[in-house]
Amino acid sequence: MPCAIGLSTHVAISPRDDRQLVLQSTEFPGRFAFDLDHLPERGTGEWSDYVLGVAAGLKEGGYALKGANLLVHGEIPIGAGLSSSAAIEVASALALLSLSGETMPLPELAKLCQRCENIFIGARVGIMDQFVSCLGKSGHALMLDCRSLKFELVPIPGEVRMVICNTMVKHQHAGGEYNRRREECEEGVRILAQWYPGIRALRDVTIAQLEQHASDIPPIILKRCRHVVEENERVRSGARCLLAEDLARFGELMRESHRSLRDLYEVSCRELDLMVELAEELPGFYGGRMTGGGFGGSTVNLVEAAAAEMFTAEISDRYQKEIGIKPAIYICSAADGAKIEYGRTYDENRQ
Repeated sequence: MPCAIGLSTHVAISPRDDRQLVLQSTEFPGRFAFDLDHLPERGTGEWSDYVLGVAAGLKEGGYALKGANLLVHGEIPIGAGLSSSAAIEVASALALLSLSGETMPLPELAKLCQRCENIFIGARVGIMDQFVSCLGKSGHALMLDCRSLKFELVPIPGEVRMVICNTMVKHQHAGGEYNRRREECEEGVRILAQWYPGIRALRDVTIAQLEQHASDIPPIILKRCRHVVEENERVRSGARCLLAEDLARFGELMRESHRSLRDLYEVSCRELDLMVELAEELPGFYGGRMTGGGFGGSTVNLVEAAAAEMFTAEISDRYQKEIGIKPAIYICSAADGAKIEYGRTYDENRQ
């Protein structure tokens, strides 16, 4: 159940007379040029892969792309667990389509961007980040069924803010561990399918079924499965809490989620745990958890709007005293997803 936030990635695009894609960024040095008719099949390890992979996916899908200059400017910190990769994928796809006069239903665009990251980049991510980047709505969370892509917009009460606390650390094993967690969950499905042959993923397993066969599952695999099965139920409970404006219970669900991510899924780290612990002591705090792939990055905290500024100052000061690093903190509300704007100009020198 994600929501879009008011931090943006902008992709400015202009036509070229040749078949080149020329990519530049305001955040990274270098200029990358690719022949549209001979795009690489896999990423090159550069930031440009996220644009290039989307271009390759559109071309493979039969969309007639034109040569273009693209300039990327991102407000979303990289490695903070805030889906910066999904933002650049979705923005790039919309830019390329708009220049060619093409359109694509937004759910299909989200799926294309996910495939880009799965195949071209090699990260086995789900579709949640790309989907909410496309279809997020101001003032709402989005409860998404990642199998059917059916979704429900769930209003977030206006008297709260999301305070995102970037720990400013990202541990090196994050990428490989993410894929390993996927493999461990898939192993759990293979084991459980001996008794429940109709299951395709852990979303098809109930807590009772998991408990019934707990002794048949290796301990590490059981921990991963337990996290996913219980987390799915927390999402459903969380939607009911938001609809009832029961922020206290919703905050407790966020706390439970972080404990599960820490102890069962084991994707947290000292800095994330500390940020969650520090938040507990502050006025106006309902609940918080890590967000993103883990092993660093950010926490997201639900805080009374009137207390958000004080919360930000206090948690920043306390974290810096403990870790010696000043965190980056953003006070956010749920925002709309991606959009196309025509006629604006962008000067990379003046930003």
